[in-house]
Amino acid sequence: MVDTPGPSKVRVRMAPSPTGPVHVGNIHTALFNWLFARKFGGTFVLRFEDTDRERSERKWEDVIYEEMRWLGLDWDEGPDIGGPYGPYRQTERLDIYQRYVDQLLAQGDAYYCYCSPEELAAERQAAERAGQTYRYSGRCLHLSEAERAALAAQLEAEGRSPAVRLHVPAGITLAWDDLVRGRIETESNTIGDFVIRRGNGIPVYNFAVVIDDITMKITHILRGEGHISNTPMQLLVYRALGVPAPQIGHLGHILGTDRQKLSKRNGDAYVGDYRAKGFLPEALFNFLALLGWTPEDEQEVQSREQLIEKFSLERLTRAPSIFDLTKLEWLNGVYIRELSVEEFARRCLPFLQKAGLVEDHPSASRWTWIQQVLAIEQPRVKTLADIVQATEYFFKDEIEYDEKAVRKVLKPESRLFLQDALQLLEKVPSEKWQSGVLEGLLHEYVERQGVKNIQVFQPIRVAVSGRAATPPLFDTLALLGREKTLARLRHTLSERVPKENSEEGLD
Repeated sequence: MVDTPGPSKVRVRMAPSPTGPVHVGNIHTALFNWLFARKFGGTFVLRFEDTDRERSERKWEDVIYEEMRWLGLDWDEGPDIGGPYGPYRQTERLDIYQRYVDQLLAQGDAYYCYCSPEELAAERQAAERAGQTYRYSGRCLHLSEAERAALAAQLEAEGRSPAVRLHVPAGITLAWDDLVRGRIETESNTIGDFVIRRGNGIPVYNFAVVIDDITMKITHILRGEGHISNTPMQLLVYRALGVPAPQIGHLGHILGTDRQKLSKRNGDAYVGDYRAKGFLPEALFNFLALLGWTPEDEQEVQSREQLIEKFSLERLTRAPSIFDLTKLEWLNGVYIRELSVEEFARRCLPFLQKAGLVEDHPSASRWTWIQQVLAIEQPRVKTLADIVQATEYFFKDEIEYDEKAVRKVLKPESRLFLQDALQLLEKVPSEKWQSGVLEGLLHEYVERQGVKNIQVFQPIRVAVSGRAATPPLFDTLALLGREKTLARLRHTLSERVPKENSEEGLD
C-alpha cells in the first residue's frame, strides 16, 4: 500500500537541465509531481541541473518557465522566486556539494582518484575484451599516503585535480519499494566505486541530485523509468551520509504510435511544438495526465480541479503510454468547443496575426466581425492553428482556388446558375445582406428552376471561397459581405468557368 501523506507533508520537485526546449517527457513527469503536491497541499519545487556548462543557457530557463506557466504548472520554490532551501541552480550550490564531499572523505567513505582518462579507457577496453561489464578496479582506493602525495603533486604540476569516488561496500543489497513498480533490489557487487565529483570540481548527477534532495527536504520522487539504473548509486550516497532516502517511484515511458520513444522522428517531442500548433494548455494537460495514470471513473475529459481531486499514486502504471496525436486532437476539439466565442477568438488572434490576416489592433466593429467569422468554424477545427486555413478566404481580397474543386464543380453547366445568382444577389441592398434573406432568395430560385440545391449552391460556394467545403453557405455569404461576394462571383464567371455550352438568361 502506498503511503498516503498528510497535509503539507509532501515536498516534490522538477529538476530539468536548461539545455534546450522542454521535452514532453519532462513535463509529463513534472505534471504528476505537481498533481501529487496539490492533492496533499504540499510543495512543488523547481530547480535547474545546469552543471553542463557548455549547453546550459539562461534562455532555456526562460523557455521552461514560459511553457510551465502556459500549462498552468506553478511552483512554490525556484530560482526565480527563491525559497528557504536555495539556491535552486546547481552551479550556485557547488560549495554545498563540496561540504558533503569533504564529509565523505573524512568518514573514509570516499577517496581521491588520480587515474587519467587514458588509464580508465584502458580498463574499460580490457573489460570489453573479456566480455565483462566494466567496473572501476579500485586501484586508487589502496594507495599509500606516499603514493597519494606523489600522484597529487604530479596532477598539480599538470594543472589537474583528482576526482573523488564513493567507495561501494561489497555484499550489501540495495532495495527500495518503488511507488509505481513495487520492490526492486540489486546487489552492490554489480556497482564499482563511482565518481561523485569530477576533477574540475563539478559533482556528477548521481551525487548532486541526492544532496539537492536532502538539503531541499524532498519527501517523494516521481521520475521516468530511465532513472531506475541510477537509483542504486543514489541509495549508496544516502547510506554513506546516514540519511533515509525519499520514497521513489518510476513512471513508464511515453511512446509514439510506432512504439518508439517520443521524438521528432515520430511526432513532436517538445511542449512548444504543441503550443505553436494551436493545442490548448488545458487539453494538453488533461491528455498528459491520462498517460500512465487512470482515474477510477475512467472519464477522459477531466478539468484541472478534477484531476487534482482524483489523483492517486496507486493508479499510476509502470506500462509505457502511447502518445496518440489523434486522441489529443479530439480532446483539443472538445476543449475548443467549450470556449466562449470571444475567448476562442482571443486565443485564435495570434495565429491570424502571424499569418498576416488580422491587424495588430482591430477596431471594435472589426473585432465583432472577426468573432462572427471564427464562430462558424469553432465547431469544426481541431486546433487553433487550423483557423488560419479554415478562414483565410474571409480576410483576403484574392483567394486561392482548390483546382480539384474547380474542375469538379465549376463546369460549363454551372455558368447559368452562377450568372442568375449574381443577378439576384446584385439586387439585395447592403442593409438587407443577411443570412436569412440570402437563403430565402436562393432557395426560391432553386425551386423555380426545378434543380437540386447542390447544383446551384456548390458552384456559389467554390466561387466565393475557392474550396468545396465551408461552413453553412448563407452564413458564409453574409459574413463575406455584399461587395466581396459579388466581386468573387464576377471573377469566377470571368476566369474560372468554362464558357462552352453556356446559356444566357434569368428565369
